[in-house]
Amino acid sequence: MFDDNAINNLKEKINLWKKDKYTKTITKFPERKKEFYTSSNISVDVQYSPLDIQEIDYIEDLGNSGEYPFTRGVQPNMFRGKLWTMRQYAGFGSAEETNKRYKYLLSEGQTGLSVAFDLPTQIGYDSDHQMSFGEVGKVGVAIDSLEDMEILFDGIPLDKVSTSMTINSTAAILLAMYIAVAEKQGVSQDKLRGTIQNDILKEYVARGTYIFPPKESMRIITDIFEYCTKYLPEWNTISISGYHIREAGATAVQEVAFTLADGIAYVEAAIEAGLEVDDFGKRLSFFFNSHNNFIEEIAKFRAARRIWARLMKERFGSKDPKAMMLRFHTQTGGSTLTAQQPENNITRVTLQAMAAVLGGTQSLHTNSMDEALALPSEKAVRIALRTQQVIAHESGVADTVDPFAGSYYVEYLTNKIEEDVNKYFDKIDSLGGMVKSIERGFPQKEIQDSAYNYQKAIEKGEAIVVGVNKFIMEEKRPDELLKVNPEVEKLQVDKIEKLKMRRNNQKVKELLNEIEGAARCNKNLMPPILAAVKEYATLGEISDALRNVFGEYRSSVLL
Repeated sequence: MFDDNAINNLKEKINLWKKDKYTKTITKFPERKKEFYTSSNISVDVQYSPLDIQEIDYIEDLGNSGEYPFTRGVQPNMFRGKLWTMRQYAGFGSAEETNKRYKYLLSEGQTGLSVAFDLPTQIGYDSDHQMSFGEVGKVGVAIDSLEDMEILFDGIPLDKVSTSMTINSTAAILLAMYIAVAEKQGVSQDKLRGTIQNDILKEYVARGTYIFPPKESMRIITDIFEYCTKYLPEWNTISISGYHIREAGATAVQEVAFTLADGIAYVEAAIEAGLEVDDFGKRLSFFFNSHNNFIEEIAKFRAARRIWARLMKERFGSKDPKAMMLRFHTQTGGSTLTAQQPENNITRVTLQAMAAVLGGTQSLHTNSMDEALALPSEKAVRIALRTQQVIAHESGVADTVDPFAGSYYVEYLTNKIEEDVNKYFDKIDSLGGMVKSIERGFPQKEIQDSAYNYQKAIEKGEAIVVGVNKFIMEEKRPDELLKVNPEVEKLQVDKIEKLKMRRNNQKVKELLNEIEGAARCNKNLMPPILAAVKEYATLGEISDALRNVFGEYRSSVLL
C-alpha cells in the first residue's frame, strides 16, 4: 500500500512520538493495565497505523461488497436495500402458548420466526417418556407430533415468513413436520424459506444434545442436504453454529476456528456422498455469537467471511460465488447476561447487536434483559426487539456498507484473527480432521481452558463485569418473571395418549419399519420420515427407529 520511503518516514515519526509524548504521558498518568488484550488474548497496542496493515491488497483481501472474498459483506448494497431479518428466538411451554408469542412478535415488527424446542424434543424423546419428566416445555416448546406442529404455526402463513429452527439430532424429523404443515396450508415445499440448525458436530463439542454416533449423524445430515437440494431450493440445510461454542467458553478466535472446521467436515462429507459443492454450498448458513469486545467482534465477522470464501474456492474448488458466501445469523451473548442489575443487560445487548450489524449479519436475535433469571417476559422481549429497530432506523450504521473498513485497528484485527484461525486449522488437520479431533477431545479441551481462564480473571478482578465484581449494589429479585405452566407436561402426555387412540397404528408401525430399513440399507431417510410424520408417528417413535439401527453416542474421555 505504501512505498519504502513513506514507510520509513512513518516509522521514524511513530518512534519519535512513542519516545517523547507517549512516554511522558504514561509517566504522569499511568495506564489502567500493564498490558491490554482482546477476549482472544490478542495483544492490543496503544494505536495502529498503516504500518500494521501495509501488506493489505484491497481487491484480494477486502474487495467490494458482494464480491469475493466478501470481507465487506455478501450483498453489494447490504442494509441500504433490505435490512437484516429481525428474528427473535422464542419457544416455551405448549405449542398453543408459543403460537401466541409468535403472533405477538410478528405484530410488533419481527420479520422472521426462530423456534426454541424443549430438551426432550432436542434429544428425541416424547413428552411421556420417563427421561422427559420435569423438562417438558421448560427451555423451549414441546413438539411430539405433527399435531403440535400444526398448532405451533396455526394462522401463520409459511409462504410469507422464513423460519429458523434450533434443532440438531432430530432436525430431519422437525423439517419433515414443517413440510407437512406447509402442505396442509397449501404451500409446496419448494416455496419454503428458512433454516434448520442441523449442526451435530458442535453438539459433541459444546452443547450435548446429541443422540447418534458421529458417523451416523453425518449420514443424516448429508441425506438432508441431498433431499433439500432437490425439493427445497430456498431452504438453508444447515446452520453451522459457533454460538454454542462461544457460550461454552470459547474465545472469538476459537469460535471462528471450530465453527468453520465443522463446516469443512460437512462439506467433505457431502462431497464424499456424491453431492456437488456448488449445489449444496449455496444453502449452507452459519450462526455466530456477538460478545462485548466491540471491535474484535466486528473484525471476527469480517475475518470469518473471508476465511470461508477462500476455503470454498481454494480447498474445495467452488466456482460459484454464491457457494463461497458466508451468510450468517447472529445472537447476542447469552453468557454475558447477568442476574445482577439485569437492566445493564440492555446496554450489553445494544453493543453486541451493533457489532453484529457493523459486521454484516443477515439476521439477528437480541437477548432480553431478564434471561439470566428466567425465560423472557413479554416486556423484555419487546425492548430487545426495539433495540434492533432503533439501530436500524435511528443510528445511521445501516446507511453505508462496512463503515469500519479501513480502520487500522479493525483491519489489523481482521488479519490477526484469520492468521490465528488458520493455525487452528493446521492443528485440526494434523489430528485427522474435525470429527477425529472431537473424538480425541481437542476442541473441548481448548474451550474448557478458555472458560476456566476467563472465570479466573473475573474472580481475581482482572476482568470487570459491571454489577458482578465491581459497582455492586443490593437489589431484590425482579417481579413478573415468566414461569412455564407446570400443567404443560400433563397436557402433552394426554395429547399423545389421545393421538395414539385415533391414528392408524398399523400404518404407523409399517412406516417406522420402513425408516429402520432405509437406515440399514443407506437409502435417503427423508422420504420415509416424511411419510411417517404425515401419519402422526411421534418424534420419539421415529427417533427410536433410528436408535435401533444407529445406537446412541457416549462421549469419550478428553485429551
